[in-house]
Amino acid sequence: MGLGLSVLIGLKAAVLLWLFAYLRSLDMRVLSMPFLYASLVSMLVSIASHPSINLPMLLGKSSDGSFPIWSRIMFSPYLYFVRLFSALRRFRSGEAPYTQVSGGLYVGGWPCSPDKLPPDNPAIIDCTCELPRACWGNSVSYLCVPTWDTRSPQPSQIESAVKWASRKREQNRPVFVHCAYGHGRSVAVMCALLVALGVAEDWKHAEKLIRERRPYIRMNSLHRKALEEWSKHRLSPCKKSGELNTVKLGSRKE
Repeated sequence: MGLGLSVLIGLKAAVLLWLFAYLRSLDMRVLSMPFLYASLVSMLVSIASHPSINLPMLLGKSSDGSFPIWSRIMFSPYLYFVRLFSALRRFRSGEAPYTQVSGGLYVGGWPCSPDKLPPDNPAIIDCTCELPRACWGNSVSYLCVPTWDTRSPQPSQIESAVKWASRKREQNRPVFVHCAYGHGRSVAVMCALLVALGVAEDWKHAEKLIRERRPYIRMNSLHRKALEEWSKHRLSPCKKSGELNTVKLGSRKE
């Protein structure tokens, strides 16, 4: 099932609840309350990020990549924990913030500062639901595909992102697809984009191509399932159309 985030955040909720109970036992009631609140928030995120529920809109991230004030207050224990954890993990890994997988196509992690963006003012596809838009300047083209960490965009979201990115490439605009680390959600979208642009034959070949340039990617079963569904619904009609054209040409020759 790829429980991933649900299990990790659920464990975090349990630890925070234990800390709350421990501090209460020491009669430190005021100090214990933030741990109770953080535990409840973590439990809510754990439930909403479960594959059978999958409700990224819970965090309230808008289409322009911003979080409303109510979300920043209500979910602050989770939102700021994620930013801190992301920064520490990227610092320890030493991995490049982005990788060029083909001409004008980049995949990578959350650009927390301008120097983490690819060159030439790229159009940005943001696949996170937990991190704020990190773009500078009004001229930046931006598309938000809100998705939980360890989860995958839906096939319809992948298709919308691919169409949007294809239009940007037609305008000779670079495209940067990112998630938190550039390992899962963003890679799934980039695989589909490489197929749509004719760089790769299918998403499996696209994954190999990306792995050659960004070795630490790791798509899970949910990413692969979404890409399979996207391929069937998007590519099958194209193949059938091509086959029909071949038949027509053959009948004309006869």
